[in-house]
Amino acid sequence: MPSHLSADRSAAQPPQRGTVDALISQTRRLRGEVDAVRREAPADDEDPQGRWQRALCNLALHQLNDLDEHLAQLRDGPPPVPAQPATLPAVRAVPVAPRHGSLLSRVGSAEWNLLTDEATWSGELYEILGRDPAAPPLTLDELPSLVHDDDRPRLTAMVTDCLIDAKPIDGEFRVQRPDGATRTVHMMGEPVLDAGGSTVSMWAVLRDVSELRRSQRTVRESRDTLQRQRHIAQTEHRLAVELQEAVLPPWRGSLRFPQRGPETLDLAAHYLPSSSRALVGGDWYDALELPDGETLLSVGDLTGHGVSVTSGMAMLIGALRGMAVTGTQPGQLLSWLNQLLDASVQPALGSTVCCRYRPETRTLTWAQAGHPAPLLFRNGTGRTLAAPAGVLLGATSGAVYGQAEEILEDGDLLLLHTDGLVPGGTAAVPRLLDLAPRFGGARTAQDCVRTVVEEFGDAEREDDACVLVARVAP
Repeated sequence: MPSHLSADRSAAQPPQRGTVDALISQTRRLRGEVDAVRREAPADDEDPQGRWQRALCNLALHQLNDLDEHLAQLRDGPPPVPAQPATLPAVRAVPVAPRHGSLLSRVGSAEWNLLTDEATWSGELYEILGRDPAAPPLTLDELPSLVHDDDRPRLTAMVTDCLIDAKPIDGEFRVQRPDGATRTVHMMGEPVLDAGGSTVSMWAVLRDVSELRRSQRTVRESRDTLQRQRHIAQTEHRLAVELQEAVLPPWRGSLRFPQRGPETLDLAAHYLPSSSRALVGGDWYDALELPDGETLLSVGDLTGHGVSVTSGMAMLIGALRGMAVTGTQPGQLLSWLNQLLDASVQPALGSTVCCRYRPETRTLTWAQAGHPAPLLFRNGTGRTLAAPAGVLLGATSGAVYGQAEEILEDGDLLLLHTDGLVPGGTAAVPRLLDLAPRFGGARTAQDCVRTVVEEFGDAEREDDACVLVARVAP
């Protein structure tokens, strides 16, 4: 729109049509590409990142629609306007034909003659403000009656600065339409000066930016929600890691445990995180010297991820230790753990292997709840122990768990693990059994764990995993 700072200044010539047509083509091509991105954005309303992506795409589409409209106006030029008083220049209004479905295309224009106190409005301005087109346009003194009470001082200051100090108008305010709707209007204008530099009128272009501002608010709110969700996720991850590290034994090398002569168990364990560091699950390993001289060994996995699962894992370890101290055998231990999970406020499923090792007779008594059986390595070969019956913890009330026994020999190596070592879970067993020759040449349980980590540590695991090695020291 040409400037009206001076009534004697000639209007700027419109740009060449071909140049504007090229800009319109580029705008429409870009609009199509943005729309394609919007359609590919996740449609899940529960996903904060998906909502933020869609909000940004919608805002970009609104702005490109608006740009397309204005470039078309620039190409086609302004429509004819009513004749103006001889003392004033003709107003170059920028009306925009209403377009259904367009959120940003409504733009109206107005001029207020300070000499005659007359006002001229375009039809679009009547539509924006919700006024009857048959009614006379409002004067500058009457215009604030449509404006929200809180925004009237802003409009008054903009108009005063324009008329007195010849400052351009550029600001927003809210209007209350007669139908009760509130719209946000962006106003741009300048004074029109006569040859002597006196202000004789003021022109303005008013644009309904309600939907644009609403889209921008949606982007801000979705962005803030996404940031809050990420902050919460980071906090929960940190808490889960700290809780996990506090519960799992911080072993750094083999521990001879308990210290009771030739029947001592050499123990080592390792936790392998999932490929996604954001996922902290409920996998655990544990070993405890019991008052009667036996050793409690266990590994397990509570389904899910996050702080609640890690705290549930800590509860299970505590309960398992407390009941084992009373002399309870593995089968009964798992029955009570199942009852504990079944009665929990937040139901969960878990799997575990629980073993008691009696050093005097080298007897291993064990039970399992929907978990991979222990692997026994002897003289350079390995096998899977035959598993007694047992369902997942928390799967059913009153579950009964079978129990099995195995007599170990000097140099035997027992390996307990959870099923997250490799994708698919069961594929880990034959690969572990293939490590038997390397285990046979290992000097300590820690060497065996190091071999497992070398074999599985770089795997793209969807879940975390634990491995515990107990070696009957010769």
